[in-house]
Amino acid sequence: MTDEPQGARQPSEEELRAALEEQMKRITVKDVLLQTVITLINVSARKLGLAGDEAEKDLAEAKNGIEGVRALVPLLPAEEQAAVREPLSQLQMAYAREAGGSQVAGGRSQEEPEPEPETRNSKLETDERAKARSKIWTPPGT
Repeated sequence: MTDEPQGARQPSEEELRAALEEQMKRITVKDVLLQTVITLINVSARKLGLAGDEAEKDLAEAKNGIEGVRALVPLLPAEEQAAVREPLSQLQMAYAREAGGSQVAGGRSQEEPEPEPETRNSKLETDERAKARSKIWTPPGT
């Protein structure tokens, strides 16, 4: 007698290869491109710190991800391109904010005084970041 419950038999290596081969027959380059773009968008958002974990922040990685998306978008069909443009724009704006703020003395010249906390747009930024963290982007219709 075996210790495995009935119906819980592990597939053989040959069965696994056959299942993988069947999946490979059905997958298209369009599918792989779209999934890659979605993955790059989500990873880039995390690397910008939009997922709430500042320890994950890595602007160089975010920039590489954004550039990867920009390179792949022209290869997508028109309807997928349209769906990707908005999240890509949001990532680019977030990157510009983050990179600009860390490159030149905190984002301002030495002549400019530090703005008062009441005048900062920090509540709006906090709300935007919280909204971005609450979801992972997926294209419409998937």
